Amino acid sequence: MRTAGLTACLLAAVVALAPAAAAAGDDQLGAVLKRAQQLRDLQVTAEEEVALGAAVSERVRERYGVVQDQAVHRYVSLVGSLLAEKSRRPDITWQFIVLDTDGVNTFAAPGGFIHVTRGALGLVANEAELAGVLAHEMIHVTGKHAVKAIQKGKAIQLGAQETLTGNKAVFLRAVDSTTEVVMAGFGRSEEIESDREATKLTEAAGYDPHGLPACLARISERNKADTEKQGLFASHPEMKERLEKIGRQIESERMVASITLEPRYHRHITYEPKPQAEIAAVAEGTSGLTGGGKGEATKPKEDEGATEAPKKKGFGLARLLKPGGEEKKSAQVTGSGASRGVDTERGAKGGPVKTAVTVALKAADIEAFRKEGNLR
Repeated sequence: MRTAGLTACLLAAVVALAPAAAAAGDDQLGAVLKRAQQLRDLQVTAEEEVALGAAVSERVRERYGVVQDQAVHRYVSLVGSLLAEKSRRPDITWQFIVLDTDGVNTFAAPGGFIHVTRGALGLVANEAELAGVLAHEMIHVTGKHAVKAIQKGKAIQLGAQETLTGNKAVFLRAVDSTTEVVMAGFGRSEEIESDREATKLTEAAGYDPHGLPACLARISERNKADTEKQGLFASHPEMKERLEKIGRQIESERMVASITLEPRYHRHITYEPKPQAEIAAVAEGTSGLTGGGKGEATKPKEDEGATEAPKKKGFGLARLLKPGGEEKKSAQVTGSGASRGVDTERGAKGGPVKTAVTVALKAADIEAFRKEGNLR
């Protein structure tokens, strides 16, 4: 009886303690769930997008330098501004920046920061082609491709009450990720979308829609002897597929604009393209270029952004452009690396001056430019 009584007492004690234990467990579980609910995927406001793009643009400028020619920047900005008025985001304060490098490349940072290299301008044949190239990069901005890529990667999350620009560490991580996406290029679907929408945008402005495919074909010819895709649109789908898609689009949508403005282009742009074999490149393996690796770089997945992509040949883009964009001072400069299977265009040496060139355009300036070219 005493044993039975003791057992009964113990059982009663356990029953009495059970609610307390359950409550403690519920509290712990509740705390975990509350914290999980507090963390949320990265959200980027319009103001934060501009701040993010400005920081990325600073790194791109630090890497390649900026052409210190007001007239060149004004001309490129006028072409870009015409397109901006016809774009899906005419309210953005678009900025068009000419990078001081022989490499043929363009970069679109969030918030309206469009970069085109001096080498790319030398390869472009007329204003319609320039419009096509700028429009393609502008579609990456209007479609928020870089922002969506880092959101999809889920490497950056915010607390319930946090903002992107309110947390310096989180903001810098976002700048790192976005810079890598911008420098490495986008996935197949984003590039096809940009081709399609850029063709519509240039034609809407009155430019010959064949400008973009003509420039793409010239780039393809330039790169035909290389073992690796190079520079401008290096990460994009196979060129044949892209050209065929654009050609079918122009035909099916009955695009008839035919303005190319070649003479006007060459009045403002006098650069000559430099053969890849003659492009001076920052030596592979130098600090800030490869990140200590041997020719490794982030390359986007076929249908995704570059944030979570496997590494391929090239150079470490995330480490290439750290805050301030400084490279190792002793970095050597070599000739073309195309024969070694590296991206010569992207690895091209940049200019010494990093200061952005400010262009102030009035509505009357853009309208006069439009009328002069008989554009829409």
